[in-house]
Amino acid sequence: MNLQEIDFSKTLEDEQVYSSIMTNYSDLSKDWIFHQWNWMNNVYSPFKDHYKYMIVISLIEKTLQFYDQMNIQYSYDEYYAKSYQQIEKFSITELCEKLDLPKETVRRKVLELENEGVISRSKKKILIDRKAFKFVKPEQQMKFSSKYILLVSQALNRDNIYSKKLDQKIIENIMKKKFTLCWRWFYRMQIPLVIGYHKFMQDLTTFHIWGTVCMNQVLNVSKYLETGDKPNLDHFETSDILIKNLGTNSGISAMSISDMTNIPRATIIRKCKYLIKEDLIKMNDKKQYVLTSMNFRKILPYQTEIFKFKAKFIRKILNLLVIS
Repeated sequence: MNLQEIDFSKTLEDEQVYSSIMTNYSDLSKDWIFHQWNWMNNVYSPFKDHYKYMIVISLIEKTLQFYDQMNIQYSYDEYYAKSYQQIEKFSITELCEKLDLPKETVRRKVLELENEGVISRSKKKILIDRKAFKFVKPEQQMKFSSKYILLVSQALNRDNIYSKKLDQKIIENIMKKKFTLCWRWFYRMQIPLVIGYHKFMQDLTTFHIWGTVCMNQVLNVSKYLETGDKPNLDHFETSDILIKNLGTNSGISAMSISDMTNIPRATIIRKCKYLIKEDLIKMNDKKQYVLTSMNFRKILPYQTEIFKFKAKFIRKILNLLVIS
């Protein structure tokens, strides 16, 4: 498409998307929390280790960046038709900086991935074996992401900020057609977003467990988030309902968290003790975990900052749909 054909008046800026997400949060929160919870399950399940997965996708993201710089694009089917993925050379130091992890941890986990045959070296080439593709192949994640992007686009439609009317399949198709470009954007959202929570909670397993408590609480208060004909609630009003667990005194047990995440129950109990100590969750009279108000409020300003990663990703996809 020639540059002259693009109507820039129909494209979006990051701040417009961010503002719409924050203003319409009661309509969007349940789907976003489920989106991220599903993503964390995908991060954990392949290796039963969040950080190994983060290393793999960090290496893939670096290669997708090279494709983008060279104006090389693969569709979803083209990308996953290959028997292996050659990746750019990398250094342990580079991964440490990207993932905010100690050198000893990254070096050990890279070695484990090599011993498991996920990463291999052939002469001067570094390869990710096809058997790892099923771990990172985002068939279901693309559906969750396209649904959430649709909801944001509809909020922007209502506010007369975005004129293009979409459906979920259109969004999913464009992401599959321009897969290496779009999924690089996705990783550029998720990696710093997830690592940001790692910095806050010191551990991704802890964040995964806390996120499961959070998602359960969103489901518990969902009827209070359904505004009907009333104006949507913004991020802080919605979070206040969530913190107070309005309309229910139910939480979630360690066994249920384990069933939902496949994290061992003993690990969950140990991590929940830390979360209780840090006043991020508490145990109710039913011996179930629920959120607390004190330190959750410390997370809210931090969340508004990392949501900017989300707004940037969605803005890029919606603008791509405008010019496609």
